[in-house]
Amino acid sequence: MDMGRSTKAFDAAEYIDDQESQAELLSEALASGDISIITAAIGLVARARGMTELARGTGITRSALYAGLKEGGNPTLDTVLKVFKALGVSLEAKALEHA
Repeated sequence: MDMGRSTKAFDAAEYIDDQESQAELLSEALASGDISIITAAIGLVARARGMTELARGTGITRSALYAGLKEGGNPTLDTVLKVFKALGVSLEAKALEHA
């Protein structure tokens, strides 16, 4: 039963518009160690920044970025490094604390 209401799909990319929030999201995703979470976070931040701008900054086509950063995507390390550089965030390693 349609009562004349329409809904808009929620896109979190519209709400993480500052670099600090984006870096925090990426950091948390990396800490998870889950490739699907990491890929989703990179894709989310990429959409928030704009795929066209990101394509220019990475030298990777928009279609290749969308393919690699979509749900279930598996971007190469080269792609991840180029995207992080274009986003202005670093990918860092730290020693794990042993229990």
